[in-house]
Amino acid sequence: MSSPDRVTLAMTGASGAQYGLRLLDCLVREEREVHFLISKAAQLVLATETDVTLPPKPQAMQQFLSEYTGASAGQIRVYDKEDWMAPAASGSGAPTAMVVVPCSTGTLSAIASGACNNLIERAADVAIKERRQLILVPREAPFSSIHLENMLKLSNLGVTILPASPGFYHKPQSIDDLIDFVVARILNCLNIPQDMLPRWGEQHRGSRDE
Repeated sequence: MSSPDRVTLAMTGASGAQYGLRLLDCLVREEREVHFLISKAAQLVLATETDVTLPPKPQAMQQFLSEYTGASAGQIRVYDKEDWMAPAASGSGAPTAMVVVPCSTGTLSAIASGACNNLIERAADVAIKERRQLILVPREAPFSSIHLENMLKLSNLGVTILPASPGFYHKPQSIDDLIDFVVARILNCLNIPQDMLPRWGEQHRGSRDE
């Protein structure tokens, strides 16, 4: 699988805003163009869980995120949730990959039912109908049967369900290490280089070569 040059990154109103911010930073560092979408609930969660408060207007938010991540001009493009002329709303213009992180169970349900009530849901619907890569990162516990049925339905359609469940075999020393574990898994799925987490067996192979 080739590595996408453009990625749609959506953040919705589940806990785990740090995952979305860290992924944005990594995509910028790897020189990807990012089409950024965020729900109102996600903005509230972001302000609650981090020290980042985003401006409400897309243009001001775009400037803020560009400065925050050190992105080049035009590398981050922010679209309003009602902007139906955004590239992500059409199969002819949407990036080849989309990640929703964190993905609320409400957004999960809307995507599974084919609802297109806002740009995030429409962008996900486009990704599915065009057979493009779609990664959903739910952060909920416990999952109800409704959540699991929605995940199974989407998985059968080719959607990657990647719960925000960090592992511990890399011996994390901080919360940032736990965040990086999940973000590294997302980047691996996108086939985008990352140096935050060695692939399984790499450390073992390196020790044998010494």
